[in-house]
Amino acid sequence: MPTGPLVLTLLVATAVSAVVSLALGSEPLTISGVVDVLQARLTGGRGADPTYDTIVWELRAPRVLMALVVGAGLSIAGACMQTLVRNPLADPYLLGVSSGAGVGATLVIVLGALSGLGIWALSFGALGGALVATALVFGISMAQGGITPLRLVLTGVVMSAAFSSVSSFLVFYSADPRATQSVLFWLLGSLSGSVWAQVLPSVIAVSLAVAVLMALHSWLDALAAGPEVAASLGVPVAALRITLFVLVSVLVGVLVAVSGGIGFVGLVVPHLARIVVGARHRCVLPVAAVGGALFMLWVDVAARVAVRPQEIPLSVVTGLVGAPVFLLLLGRRHYTYSGGEG
Repeated sequence: MPTGPLVLTLLVATAVSAVVSLALGSEPLTISGVVDVLQARLTGGRGADPTYDTIVWELRAPRVLMALVVGAGLSIAGACMQTLVRNPLADPYLLGVSSGAGVGATLVIVLGALSGLGIWALSFGALGGALVATALVFGISMAQGGITPLRLVLTGVVMSAAFSSVSSFLVFYSADPRATQSVLFWLLGSLSGSVWAQVLPSVIAVSLAVAVLMALHSWLDALAAGPEVAASLGVPVAALRITLFVLVSVLVGVLVAVSGGIGFVGLVVPHLARIVVGARHRCVLPVAAVGGALFMLWVDVAARVAVRPQEIPLSVVTGLVGAPVFLLLLGRRHYTYSGGEG
């Protein structure tokens, strides 16, 4: 299917879905009321109904935008990771970044670390943990002989298990059941704490990542065909691997810092994109980004309305949806991944 019309269709569907999602939640709103608030705010005013204005603009709009950004970011990170390790079963959390972020977030919630940063404490704690995990995986891989797909996978899995153990110990150490519940809810993913101040840094991180990956799309195609093929085409394989590793790690660290751990998005969406538009990254990346944004938007809506007024962790929803979809994808015999069988 042509990429341009597909991306345009997905963008329109995402825009319409975003407006509809603003009306859905523990307190249902009318679409007309939501549109009135958006028109007033986008033209420099305030909505006629103060209640609608507060709910739509201050509470739900940052959350909707964050869902779009996180979905797009995790999807392109998954596509990039699958190319980096040449394994279609790889996902953005393979390098232990999510587990490292979990340790940082747990320290903030359980021990009150970085409490002076206010609403930023959790985000900075998680981002710091993610960057520490990235540095450790990178340092260990380089010390063992350099960045290779197998070494990255094995080091990431081992470090992920180690960081998860540290998080579990901190939760066990905590005597506050509310802190324990907060940690577990965050580790499973949540956008309930999204505020406008957090949106812009996430948008910048995802936008820069998309720009860099689109600029490197031909090198990514060559790397997916194998390091020997890439080297014969003049691609600096070692430098490219390091660049992709750092890019994915920082991107995932930024996203996990604001949303917690959300599974299956970076695994399933790139698969669907490759089935629809083929394996070329020039086509896969934009389709995966917009498709991931749309998917995460409706995942967040489901998490908000399924058992309202309570919320379901996002990974619960993505697991329930993503697991059967992924199993169906594995059953498609004609589907292959560039550089290996998928």
